[in-house]
Order: sequence, then C-alpha cells, then structure tokens
Amino acid sequence: MGLQLRINSILEESIVDGPGLRYVIYTQGCDHHCPACHNPQTHDRQGGMLMDCDALLSQIAEDPLLQGVTFSGGEPFLQAGVLAELAKKIHALKLDVVTYTGYTLEALLDINDPDITALLTETDILIDGPYDHSQRDLSLQFRGSRNQRIISL
Repeated sequence: MGLQLRINSILEESIVDGPGLRYVIYTQGCDHHCPACHNPQTHDRQGGMLMDCDALLSQIAEDPLLQGVTFSGGEPFLQAGVLAELAKKIHALKLDVVTYTGYTLEALLDINDPDITALLTETDILIDGPYDHSQRDLSLQFRGSRNQRIISL
C-alpha cells in the first residue's frame, strides 16, 4: 500500500472550487475552527477515513474533462507532505492543483517546514486566509470572504 491521506470526502466534479471542472479532495483535520465554517465536520484530525493516494489518482485519471484537482478541507497543510507527493503525480497527468488554506501564504512561509514548501511548490493556485464570516461575500469567485486571496504560484 502506498501513501495514505486522511480525507473527509470527495467531490468528483465541481465548478466552484477553482477554474474549470475540478476533482475536489476534502482533507480531514483542521485547527482553525473559523466561526461559521462551511465544513465543520472536517475539524477532527482522527475523523474521516484513510484513502490510498494511488486509488485517488486512478479515479482522477479516469475523467478526461478535468482541468485539475483542488485540495480543500479541513486544512490541507496538516498533511502537506502526502499532498505534495500526490500533487506531483497530478501534474504528471497534465492537470493543475488548487490548494485552499486557512493560513496566509506569509504564515506558511514563516513555518519553514520542508513539507509545506513542497506543497506550495506543487500548488498552482493558493486560496489563502481563514474564512471570516464578518467579511462574507457570495459574489467572490472561489472564496467565501473578502479577506481570502487567490494567489497564482
């Protein structure tokens, strides 16, 4: 058995989690606990289920209409090393990678962790910042609140 990822769920086709048609992996585990979080069921680090990354990759490769894969959560950077390896394989399929995070890019860089750096390197678009219910804006593309940024890496 190969690399294992703790996930909450999968959405095989989405048009709201990044550009084009996307395969979305909702990771399990989040310490941000943003008030009014859209995915509170993903907070428990021991919840969800373990999934083999090669099995995920096989599912992704079966859909010729996909533009890319989105890592959401939960907090993907809690499993940065595994996701970086998966993202490399996704790129080999000529698909792009969008990663959502409750951290800011600056905070991730300050952590100075090689796994985090690896996932940032394999991320094409980063959507950063915690969800802030007081800045909620349903008109924003790919984001829930105005403080969140879309960053092309």
